[in-house]
Amino acid sequence: MSLFSDNIRFLRIQKNISQEKLASALLIARARYVKYESGTSEAPYDILKRISKFYHVSIDLLLNVDLRKIDMDGLLKLEDNRILLPITIDAGGENTIEIIPQKAKAGYLNGYSDPEFIEGLQQISLPFLKNGKFRAFPVSGDSMPPHRDGSFIIGKYVESLGEVRDGRTYILLTKNEGIVYKRLNKNGKNSLVLSSDNSFYEPYSVRASDVLEIWEYACSIATNEFEPDSLEPQSIRDMFNSLRNEIKALKHLQ
Repeated sequence: MSLFSDNIRFLRIQKNISQEKLASALLIARARYVKYESGTSEAPYDILKRISKFYHVSIDLLLNVDLRKIDMDGLLKLEDNRILLPITIDAGGENTIEIIPQKAKAGYLNGYSDPEFIEGLQQISLPFLKNGKFRAFPVSGDSMPPHRDGSFIIGKYVESLGEVRDGRTYILLTKNEGIVYKRLNKNGKNSLVLSSDNSFYEPYSVRASDVLEIWEYACSIATNEFEPDSLEPQSIRDMFNSLRNEIKALKHLQ
């Protein structure tokens, strides 16, 4: 028996599904699947991908981690989010951090649970980020100053809604908006309030069932030099408050 065969047998039993039904879901014959679970045959990559997507567990974990020792029920309790994220290390022993480039931002909504998509991303390592799973996301717009277009927010994966702390900033992957970076507050058990640090933008709520991933702010990387006045939050707030008041005044005149 291999670690892989132990894992897929464990996952199948946890899911309470027969070998026949699982083989059918994988589009293969039961006799072929039995060989993978018994360890007498190795699964090719296309079958590994199907098993990974069926259980929402990465190929890396299926092959290298004893899933019987992982708290499967401790994962993020959000709809359609049952993926386990492996913590990989580079040659120097440091955690690797996948970078979502701006051009792949839209594709992340479809590829976040696809092991092949994630494994194809560029990676970096930062020695001061340990004890967790981290990923870098691109910043867009002006809703969270001083972070600007071209910057990256590095987030730490949040496994439970109970870990979300009111008033802290997080990267969220949502069904309707894709990647957003906001300040969060819990609004009961079934929704979150998302606020921008730029007061020009009004807070709004999202249902927990619409959230696919949550990553807590760990650090940021600025790729452009800051201008002197961009480092004055009060002047930014004053400017946008003035613009907002002007817009409201114009609406009253209409």
